[in-house]
Amino acid sequence: MRALVHLDFVERRARSPLLSGVLLALGLVAAGAVLLACRIDVQRRDGMELRLAALTSAVHSSPEQEARAAREAAASSKTEQELATPWTGLLAELEAASKDADGQVSVLAVEPDHAKHKVHINGESQNLALAIAFVQRLQMSRALKFPMFDSHELRADDPQHPIRFELTADWQDSL
Repeated sequence: MRALVHLDFVERRARSPLLSGVLLALGLVAAGAVLLACRIDVQRRDGMELRLAALTSAVHSSPEQEARAAREAAASSKTEQELATPWTGLLAELEAASKDADGQVSVLAVEPDHAKHKVHINGESQNLALAIAFVQRLQMSRALKFPMFDSHELRADDPQHPIRFELTADWQDSL
């Protein structure tokens, strides 16, 4: 007896070697393109890492460079304080007070104290009355507040016996 139904679950297809070859070639080209793109990305990343290392080494300096930078920052801060001192107004007031004393009072030194907004002034005059008049003139100044004698002495070693005095005053920023 012969089987009436013939079941074939695996159908035989006609092979197309041309289509298989084209698909294989396309797959190989795609794989090559992916490998090339990956290699380019790796090289780009390596270049960026080298640049980052160079920048990091430039930012992270040696202790000597950091110490030098700290010294330069301190010097810059001191220069900034010096420039913030209202020298024009202070010196103009001192000059005007000296001229009012007929030039018989000499200002020898002016030293600012930036932290306290004070100025220390050393001067010399022919006599004590001129020194007192000089301080009284500075008390009327707009640039200086509260000028007061710190000390005074008669210079016995000098034949003219001048009075050497020191005074301290506060300065105002806005003149």
